[in-house]
Amino acid sequence: MRFLTVVMSILVLAACNNQQEKTTLTLGHTHNTRHVVHEAMEYMAERLALHSDGKMELAIYPGAMLGSEREMIELLQIGSLSITKVSASPLEGFVPEMALFGIPYLMKSREHYWQVLDGPIGQDLLDKTKIARLKGLGYFDAGSRSFYSTEGPILSPDDLTGKKIRVLNSPTSMATAKALGAAATPIAWGELYAALQQGVVDGAENNPPSYYISRHYEIAPYYSLDEHTFVPDIIIASLPVWNSLSSQEQKWLTQAMADAVVYQKSLWEKASNDALEAVKAAGVKVYYPDKKPFQEKVVEFHKTFENSPVAEQIKIIKAM
Repeated sequence: MRFLTVVMSILVLAACNNQQEKTTLTLGHTHNTRHVVHEAMEYMAERLALHSDGKMELAIYPGAMLGSEREMIELLQIGSLSITKVSASPLEGFVPEMALFGIPYLMKSREHYWQVLDGPIGQDLLDKTKIARLKGLGYFDAGSRSFYSTEGPILSPDDLTGKKIRVLNSPTSMATAKALGAAATPIAWGELYAALQQGVVDGAENNPPSYYISRHYEIAPYYSLDEHTFVPDIIIASLPVWNSLSSQEQKWLTQAMADAVVYQKSLWEKASNDALEAVKAAGVKVYYPDKKPFQEKVVEFHKTFENSPVAEQIKIIKAM
């Protein structure tokens, strides 16, 4: 039924296009309308309308209205959806090189992370999405991911032992949790609040804005900023839809995307700080654990990538 709804929406939009001589691109994502990612997408829609002089528009469907991240990727592949936002880690199942972002403590800081994204490695990873019938458009800042739990803080890897931790649905994310001593449990983002509430998992990991806006702090009030990974959000388009656009339309969309990246980056740091202040005010205990024990715990895990497709990129990133 969800698929039929998507198809009907596309057909209605296509009919409107014919009447108005306007290209309408559908964009779906899983965040609610309060998230900075949604704000940036609205800005992207404004810029696209401006650059195209009203000849193109984005129709945005937030809050997983069109499905989970994986379901929307599959809709992109068949051309039934134009654009979506996904965390880089779930893309690993489509583009193996995306495993790079799930390797813990590879990125040393936010500045290091953006040096990678804005450089040749970042562009190469966007280009590799073509093998999955996708078109990488750009990166949104998603900060660093840290652990939160329902019972007691996570101050060292020992505190993860035996805990069921919700992770992103990617082999590297699951292996990272295992390397740190936790039982990795991939659960869809929209189902996580109930899973925490019902004790299906003992905790999860994410950035401060997502932790706050999802209200997970109500159930899991212990937040430990260990910052084990920096996993960007990636804006991807359907390659069939991209190829159907004229070269001029592609230029307009590319420019709107570039504008949105700059805008979202400016929003992110404030949103992250505001989220931390808000959860503290709500009674959450925020901890800043020593990262060294976590880093030491994953040394052997890093070695498993020495003969992997991303071995060379890892060397370059570590040398930056």
